[in-house]
Amino acid sequence: MTQQPDRPLDPDLIERLDEFLAASGRIAQRHFHGGLEDLYAHDKGGARGFDPVTEADRAIEALLRAGISSMAPGDRVVGEEYGESGPADAARTWYLDPIDGTKAFLTGMTGWGTLVGVVEGGRAVAGWMDQPILGETFAAVHGRATVRRRADGPESLDLHTSGCRELSEAIMYTTHPSMFGDDGEARRRYDDLGRRVRLQRFGGDCYAYCMLAAGRVDLVVESDLNSYDIVALIPIVEAAGGVITGPDGEQPLEGGTVVA
Repeated sequence: MTQQPDRPLDPDLIERLDEFLAASGRIAQRHFHGGLEDLYAHDKGGARGFDPVTEADRAIEALLRAGISSMAPGDRVVGEEYGESGPADAARTWYLDPIDGTKAFLTGMTGWGTLVGVVEGGRAVAGWMDQPILGETFAAVHGRATVRRRADGPESLDLHTSGCRELSEAIMYTTHPSMFGDDGEARRRYDDLGRRVRLQRFGGDCYAYCMLAAGRVDLVVESDLNSYDIVALIPIVEAAGGVITGPDGEQPLEGGTVVA
């Protein structure tokens, strides 16, 4: 029998999460601005290719996992670095990617962020993307998508997608085309799509989805994603007026191939 959440996503819980993200941001900044020895990257990719994990990844997930588990002990938590914890039949699951875009982080680029997503009743209902170097937090709670830029003060601004409806006028982002392989039907279809848009750019990781929600990007197409890569971004895109889907037309909660 599925349990009911200990607490709804009430203002106190959201405020606590903002505190956890502020703390995780300080960890990220310390490592990002330190020397290369401070990153201390390990390769967990193996035969699949270079897939780095840094000490910042591990420290941030540990902080967020401990904080969420303390304020919502009946919830399940799924993270990239430390797997699953909490009741398997919990009604609410938190998805954590401490640094989505570790390769960008490792190379000194800012197209990365800390992701926290919430799934209830089989749907992604809330999400946060925090980019501490740029001082930005993108969020979607209770159907409202916002960005708070700390340089501009405490107020949050509503997000709205561009409304672009013509593929020939669209700006499309993908972290890297190798997501679709080097050959085969999927790669051919992806390359054809790239030729049909107005502008195609690479990189961005989670930040590209937030720029879609902000109306700066019209299309993000990716593949080979994990659940923790995308759950937090689904509510942000949807609440800003966008559409994000997998091949089955549903919310891509498990990752895989995603079109936003």
